[in-house]
Amino acid sequence: NTTTPVNVTRAIAVQLSHLAPPRNDQGTFYSITKAVMSPSRQLAARLLPFLGSRGYSSAARYAARAGEEVIAVSNAHKADSTVMEVPQRLLMGPGPANAHPRILAAQALPLLGHMHPPFLKIMDEISEGLRYTLQTDSKYTLMVSGTGHAGMEAAIANLLEPGEKIIVGNAGIWGERVADLSARYGGDVIELKVPAGRTFSTAELTAALEQHKPAVMFLCQGESSTGTHQNLAGLGEVCERTGTLLLVDTVCSLGGVPLFADKWGVDCIYSGSQKCLSGPPGAAPFFMSERAMEKLQNRKTKPATFNLDMNLIGDYWGWFGKRSYHHTGPVSTFYAMREALAIVAEEGLENMWARHLECHQQLWEGLKSLGLESFVENDEDRLITVNTIKVPQGVDWAAVIKNAMDKYNLEIAGGLGPTAGKVWRIGIMGYNARPQNIALVIEAFRDGLKQQGKL
Repeated sequence: NTTTPVNVTRAIAVQLSHLAPPRNDQGTFYSITKAVMSPSRQLAARLLPFLGSRGYSSAARYAARAGEEVIAVSNAHKADSTVMEVPQRLLMGPGPANAHPRILAAQALPLLGHMHPPFLKIMDEISEGLRYTLQTDSKYTLMVSGTGHAGMEAAIANLLEPGEKIIVGNAGIWGERVADLSARYGGDVIELKVPAGRTFSTAELTAALEQHKPAVMFLCQGESSTGTHQNLAGLGEVCERTGTLLLVDTVCSLGGVPLFADKWGVDCIYSGSQKCLSGPPGAAPFFMSERAMEKLQNRKTKPATFNLDMNLIGDYWGWFGKRSYHHTGPVSTFYAMREALAIVAEEGLENMWARHLECHQQLWEGLKSLGLESFVENDEDRLITVNTIKVPQGVDWAAVIKNAMDKYNLEIAGGLGPTAGKVWRIGIMGYNARPQNIALVIEAFRDGLKQQGKL
């Protein structure tokens, strides 16, 4: 009854537990209580904690459905309550770069609903910020919810239909991946290749465009695996003449080097949030021209992706005069990117481009004093935001990287794809493009080479 003392209740529970071995299911509990106990729910509520401690559980306390077996929860993998350990590191590799403190702080703001008017206003501010950063008047700008790879796939999925030709300028790993993606979406891939450390000439690209007249041509403005900067001059005009859409990867170059989407006749651009824009990974700046949008809206087939269909994502971003739910945008990440684009506007693109160039020049002045050479032989081909440095013969490149991390908490990266084991890569991007950081990188190289008897 309801006046049964707790110590008596405990004794009853102990005795009940000996009636049958615990089966850890609701059936045992109910069979025991029905056979032996008072039907009082209050008594059952008192007994439940003690029975649970003996291995019994009841679905009555939770939202399990009829017939679902509710057993005692296993704590075998339950984590201890600890403080997350995040070391302070200077990320001077190819990305992510360190985020601006204002951008990190923006992510701590209260969450809003992804369709709430105040959040939609923030999305509009992001779109406008991208228009400035990309130098376009197009209304078709947004952040794809995902990393630069999501932007890459969105571009291919929306611009290329099965059976259509695409010329892929393959100057490193990002050209390789676009070629792979294009084939997966049924494209007729025409790969143009250059040796690692080289870029394509305008004449080479023009000849290929006039020969094949593809639906799309892809180029990577900043190829971070090799450290090259592709010249885009005049290609927009040639693409328009051949009925080709010009697609450009700017993941590690946007904000670090000049880009004029409208003036240069670029039709689609994707980028990354965690490089020169100094944001966290997880958002991909994306742009389409009027020509690209016309192609999208006149496709013979739907894009073979729901998640990255720009007809649907664009509707969420207000491209077509209304707002429709497509997915839950990463609210805190979009806060960060709104702040990142505000910082770009405050500094101004000209100042931002000049700052990156000055730090690049400072880096190479220091590296040359150590006897180090650029992997990219032609200065005109050299990317300033991700610098590739030849590993001298007899030097343990991995030991230099390890020493920089262990002694200086400094990230220096090795090569990637065609440059693996051949180069070091130094990122000069966004918030990290500051003289004191460059000085530390040079000191870390000096120390690492000295330890190997190379200085």
